[in-house]
Parts: sequence; C-alpha cells; structure tokens
Amino acid sequence: MKKFKTFMMVAIVALFTNVSFAQMDKMSAEKTVMVGGAAMYPSKDIVSNAVNSKDHTTLVAAVKAAGLVETLQSAGPFTVFAPTNAAFDILPAGTVATLLKPENKAMLAGILTYHVVAGKVSAADLMKMIKKGNGTATLTTVAGGKLTATMKGKKVAMKDEKGGVAYVTIADVNQSNGVIHVVDHVLLPQ
Repeated sequence: MKKFKTFMMVAIVALFTNVSFAQMDKMSAEKTVMVGGAAMYPSKDIVSNAVNSKDHTTLVAAVKAAGLVETLQSAGPFTVFAPTNAAFDILPAGTVATLLKPENKAMLAGILTYHVVAGKVSAADLMKMIKKGNGTATLTTVAGGKLTATMKGKKVAMKDEKGGVAYVTIADVNQSNGVIHVVDHVLLPQ
C-alpha cells in the first residue's frame, strides 16, 4: 500500500510538472515585445500586459479609476495608443491628479477611450491607410472623436483634435484582444 501511495504522489507531481513546463514552453514560444521592462505576451489581454509595464503605471491607474478594466479585458479587438508615464508628465501640473478624482470619472473615461480604436490596426495596416489617403489616415476612436495619422520621416504621428501630436515609439505590441502602439504624448479630444 505504501508503494502505491508513493507511486501516486510521484505521478501527481510529474503531471503538474509537465503542465507547468508545457505552459512555460508556450509562453517562451510567443513573440513578445519588451515594454517598460516587461515582456508583453500576445496570449494575454491588454490590461493583463499593461500592468507589468513600469512605463504605463499612470495609464493603468487611470484605466482603473475610469472603470475601463473589464472593457479592455473583453474580446475586442481594440487598438490602443498607450501613452507612457512620461507622456502624462507633459500635461500641465495637477492634471492627472484632477482626472483621477471620482467626480471626474466620465471626463477621464472620455480621454482614455479617445486613445482606443475598435478593431485591430497593425502598424502595416496604418501605413497602408496613410498611403491610400495620400499621406493621411483618419481613425474614429471609441469615444467618437477623430485621430489623424501621418508619417513624419519613418515615424507614425497621431494628431488629436486639439492639434497635439503623439509619435508611435513602439508599434505592434500584440495582445489576445488587439494591439497596443506606445505613444509619447497624451491625445486629447475636442
């Protein structure tokens, strides 16, 4: 009986070890992109990846404060132009703290959803749209506003409705429910 128990324990450990190795093999086989010092896994959703980027802590806090976590974890697909912490730091002093207040939740959600486009738009798709549009492409955001994409040298520039421009610094960070393009400025709706 003791031998049987020992055999069962070894079998159980082996089973769990194989599952762990299989999961680890899958994750290591994925084509990841490093963002904010962390690997972004295409098998994870937008929020599950973003929380690991040290460059997007402000964005993650804002997404949570605006109540958009469940939306950005849903099936999508979404294209997110994700501003870095440095992008939020460019805003006038006190802006982020004011937006994070509960009474400003609707305004914050409006700004964040202005960074999101329905569907998955890769960098190659965006460049084709720019070429087809004779140098510009207009994207409609989930918030209902417009973003204008152009090429500035070899970089994609996203112009907001107020005339501000953000450059894509890291493109094609694929997610299970879309794609993230990291940008260097916060885009603002009208």
